[in-house]
Amino acid sequence: MTVKAMTAEQLTKKIVGKEPLFLLDVRNQADVQDWKIEGEAIVDLNVPYFDLLDGVEDLLQHIPSDREVLVVCAKEGSSILVAEMLSEAGVPVHYLQGGMKAWSEHLEPVKIGDLSGGGELYQFVRMGKGCLSYMIVSNGEAAVVDAARMTEIYIDFAKKHDVSVTHVLDTHLHADHISGGKKLAEQTGATYWLPPKDAEEVTFEYERLEEGQRITIGAASIDIQPIYSPGHTIGSTSFIVDNQYLLSGDILFIDSIGRPDLAGMAEDWVDDLRETLYERYMVFSKEYIVLPAHFMTIEEMNEDGSVWKELGSLLKENHGLHIEDQHVFRKMVTEGLPAQPHAFQEIRQANMGKLNPDVEAQREMEMGPNRCAIR
Repeated sequence: MTVKAMTAEQLTKKIVGKEPLFLLDVRNQADVQDWKIEGEAIVDLNVPYFDLLDGVEDLLQHIPSDREVLVVCAKEGSSILVAEMLSEAGVPVHYLQGGMKAWSEHLEPVKIGDLSGGGELYQFVRMGKGCLSYMIVSNGEAAVVDAARMTEIYIDFAKKHDVSVTHVLDTHLHADHISGGKKLAEQTGATYWLPPKDAEEVTFEYERLEEGQRITIGAASIDIQPIYSPGHTIGSTSFIVDNQYLLSGDILFIDSIGRPDLAGMAEDWVDDLRETLYERYMVFSKEYIVLPAHFMTIEEMNEDGSVWKELGSLLKENHGLHIEDQHVFRKMVTEGLPAQPHAFQEIRQANMGKLNPDVEAQREMEMGPNRCAIR
């Protein structure tokens, strides 16, 4: 039998389509516990590669015959060797091309909806890391929000839709992944916008993203309105797009809220977070479609692979919006927080322009889940 590669794009489509899959992860147990591939129709098993060097005979009894089999490792090398052993034993099998590194980098574009003045809004889902970025398209122009460092996907997507990227915006200074905002702006000649309160230490030029501005694309047909919404960072800024979409950055997620501690300022920013969620957001239309910058679990994903929900639904269902006692809220967002993202301090430094890691170093810095939420 031939061992075939499965790409991250193919795996994404299988997860969204809820196709039955048996996933054999041959990384070390600690790595799998920290970060793994998830899906509603996935059955997984972790057997470290070094436990399989003497053969896969003992493993065969655990492999179902009614599911596609996929072997996964960090970079693909070990998974190929294990897949070849399984194939020789008569098991039809795939390996994940590029391993978890490729899984971390894949972006899947999903159309969210049409805009009133003509154009569309697209979400780019980074399945392996839970990051979400956006492209707003109108009349030959586009704006990109919270771009990942893999900027080629946005450039190729813009070319495919015959539009020019004219604005690139970051909702805040990211700590879980390296922003592609500045790089994408340089590649396309677009204007790069960043909240100034998050940019006091950056080493490059940018346009100040502040409430009261109106950024337009497509000959002023589509309006992007910045809303100052501190709490995750001191400069966190949300966007109201076309008076129907609320891009909430890392302030409000589908099943959780943002954490205020990644700059070491949890005690200082917790009141800002509460004010944003319990006052600023409360005046918005309950029909706004909330589009966050991250998702935490596969359960937050819609049937088509998109991640969004109406604000009115979140006000009813999101536990982080139902804590009336300020002291209870403060305790929740400052104590017992989940582990912080890998290399988050170095990532913040890179996003300020103070570090310039090469591509391989950037990959290593970003490995693992995003961990931007309080659950």
